[in-house]
Amino acid sequence: MRFEISFHGHENVRSLHPKSIEITTDPDLTVNGDCIIGVGASCGCLGIPDEMKTLLQKPESEITCTILVGDMTFKITGHGSEKLTLKNPHDIVIRKSNFTCPRTLSIGCDAASDSIPPQIIKALQNPKARGIFRIEVK
Repeated sequence: MRFEISFHGHENVRSLHPKSIEITTDPDLTVNGDCIIGVGASCGCLGIPDEMKTLLQKPESEITCTILVGDMTFKITGHGSEKLTLKNPHDIVIRKSNFTCPRTLSIGCDAASDSIPPQIIKALQNPKARGIFRIEVK
């Protein structure tokens, strides 16, 4: 199953966090949000279709998140969990750790925001940049 969320860049995208990646529906970003790679997202966890949420909440699910910006892509692989509530209306966070909260989409991920290639981050520092956060669950 696949679901795509659109977002755009912001001049304060830093992508320095070693443990997570986040997109948010919020229109603005401070430099303190060093895991956030996109703002103005079309939805947070709450907006993900129920059928996909059911799959995300299975520990055996393999979750692939792909960040697409122009012709550039970056893939992150993680896992589902029965502890995911997926209730946050504004944010989506994928994590290397097993920590869960209403903003968490995937745990045990193989990359964080500090792993995203510099050319993608540079592109996302332009507020006019458009991105897609693609979620695929097997």
